[in-house]
Amino acid sequence: MAERSTAAVDVADNSGDEPLTAQADQATADGVATNRERDTDNDEAQGSGGTERPGKASPPELHSGHKLARRYRLEECVTRLDGFSSWRAVDEKLRRAVGVHILPADHSRARSVLAAARSSALLGDPRFVQVLDAVEENDVVYVVHEWLPDATELTTLLATGPLEPHDAYQMVSQVAAAMAAAHREGLAHLRLNPNAVLRTSTGQWRIRGLAVNAALRGVSSQTPQRTDTESIGALLYAALTQRWPYENDAYGLSGLPKQIGLIAPDQVRAGVHRGLSELAMRALANDGATASRHEAPCTTPEELVKAIGEMPRIRPPEPAFTAPPEYQRTTYQQGTYGRPAPAGVTQPLTAPPPLQSRTGRALKWAVSALLIAALGLGSWQLADALMDQGNQSDDNNQTQTTDGNDKSPVKPISRPVGIVGARDFDPFGDGSEKPSDISKTYDDSTATYWQTDYYQGAAFGNLKPGLGVVLDLGKVQEVGTVTVTFVGSTSVDLRTASADTASEPTSFDSFTKVASGTGSTVTLKPGRTVKTRYLLVWLTKLPMTEEGTYRGRVADIKVTS
Repeated sequence: MAERSTAAVDVADNSGDEPLTAQADQATADGVATNRERDTDNDEAQGSGGTERPGKASPPELHSGHKLARRYRLEECVTRLDGFSSWRAVDEKLRRAVGVHILPADHSRARSVLAAARSSALLGDPRFVQVLDAVEENDVVYVVHEWLPDATELTTLLATGPLEPHDAYQMVSQVAAAMAAAHREGLAHLRLNPNAVLRTSTGQWRIRGLAVNAALRGVSSQTPQRTDTESIGALLYAALTQRWPYENDAYGLSGLPKQIGLIAPDQVRAGVHRGLSELAMRALANDGATASRHEAPCTTPEELVKAIGEMPRIRPPEPAFTAPPEYQRTTYQQGTYGRPAPAGVTQPLTAPPPLQSRTGRALKWAVSALLIAALGLGSWQLADALMDQGNQSDDNNQTQTTDGNDKSPVKPISRPVGIVGARDFDPFGDGSEKPSDISKTYDDSTATYWQTDYYQGAAFGNLKPGLGVVLDLGKVQEVGTVTVTFVGSTSVDLRTASADTASEPTSFDSFTKVASGTGSTVTLKPGRTVKTRYLLVWLTKLPMTEEGTYRGRVADIKVTS
């Protein structure tokens, strides 16, 4: 059985919100004992309150309605703890909700909080909740960050039960990839827990408090990569089992039974995915102990990303379809034909009695005679039409044999149109995205592709209406269809420049939309004949990547006349 990791652990006291301080059970592998504050992380929650620890510097006297920089209006204090306070606020300039951490400028951690916030802001990775401002003014230091009203904490998600295997796989994949990118830039989190991980309404996982939460609490580590890796393992363990992988209860989750130690998730709960169970153990027991039955431990987020990549991909569950209800014969509540039945009596609809009078019999014979006559007349007309058609066919055959000319119109044959050049087109952004790979869009290979930058949402993070590729056909030619192959389902418009355009257009308004479509392979066919030299393949909606970001990838473009 794997031993417990020596890295410090976040736990919570069930008796209340008062934060506690706990020391790890033993020293880390390099001989340095680590300490972490034990608390419920109310400073990271978006809607829970906190209490102030005595003996610390008091935060400034603030209240709802107070404004910072004549811009950020404080709405609700969600935490008052350890000498700082955290607020939900409104950015009145941009009319959006934001979060604000505030502490006195003479607080012992003020310098480190400012440095951490500014470093986090420079990263600019959309997988993290972004730091928007970090300022010192009027004896106050405050850090402004995004507020995500449509996001749900992992703590809340686990309150109803463990995650499905595919959701847990997506969570650990996206969190590990994000932390690997942060560590490459020299940034660590050190307080990754279920309150710091959010799932948005689009299914993307985001991390808040990078570097800043640790600076606010005065947390540091001599092995930051191992600390963050173990925290990711704890998140995956909790997602699979709805249990916290230590003895103490924390984040609304029950801890493991005492005196048992760390056991694999598939031994805690039946039906846990075996591969994810081993992955959690490899990340948790990363101090050199046996992490799993067969595999070596993961000591960095980068190693964890590699281990995830070596796993078979876990696909989402098949959608459940509800079977339609069985057909039920309708019963009419009628007593006699055309007359409602008495109340409470249900009878099927009955046909009227047959006509038995002399007039009825005569009418029946007359109708029969008319039907026979109509059938005879119709058969004669049908035969006559068929004979006329046969004669016309013979005449046509004779004409073709005599003249050697076919009188029917011939559909023109589609021919490929060559692409002599292309460039990336980003008129609403910085003007260019990945120009060095643009030739891969028409190299007759779907194994290579040109890709956009990553964005926070499918619609380019609502930063711009789109971007695309301008194709140069060498000369004005007739365009019949344009087939575009993407990596992932993508929405795209086909736009064309006027036939009399002398040089490649540089403005979006110079192109006219002639077709649109969505899919992995999209055939764009203009509704009318188009002659042009310059085509614009304009991407409008991007697919989500496995990392949870949105990115367009154009693998191949074919043009035919």
